[in-house]
Amino acid sequence: MHASAARFAERVSEEYGFDPEIEEFPEGTKTAADAADAVGCSVDQIVKSIVIVADGEVIVVLTAGDNRVDTDALATEIDAESVRTGNPEEVKAATGWSIGGVPPFGHESPVATYLDESLLDHDRIWAAAGTPDAVFELAPAELREIADPVTTRAFE
Repeated sequence: MHASAARFAERVSEEYGFDPEIEEFPEGTKTAADAADAVGCSVDQIVKSIVIVADGEVIVVLTAGDNRVDTDALATEIDAESVRTGNPEEVKAATGWSIGGVPPFGHESPVATYLDESLLDHDRIWAAAGTPDAVFELAPAELREIADPVTTRAFE
């Protein structure tokens, strides 16, 4: 197992008592469509962890693989003047993970988290496990319990 995926598994086991079954795919799961193809699910069952900077504060938005964050709607919803996607350095500093491998929880530092409620429509969902090549499966209820997100409708 890749060192970053192993670090993720260890961190979430210690912090949350959650033991993910991580699957690694050498061909990569860099896009939601790639991840869905690899695990054999629909794209809307893939959790994308999008790191956003809102008025200088880093937040994580968990969205279904077939949705995109509407930054204008998000700015309005959270009453922020400026909302943009985080750059690679901001993502790594705030979460401890690189773009493409950011899991929905188990971050380096506490970050506010927002959830695309359409993810709750499924029995099982899959998310990144610390690398662009590793994913894990969980129930939406587990995601809500561990990530403790605020639900949002700021998606296209």
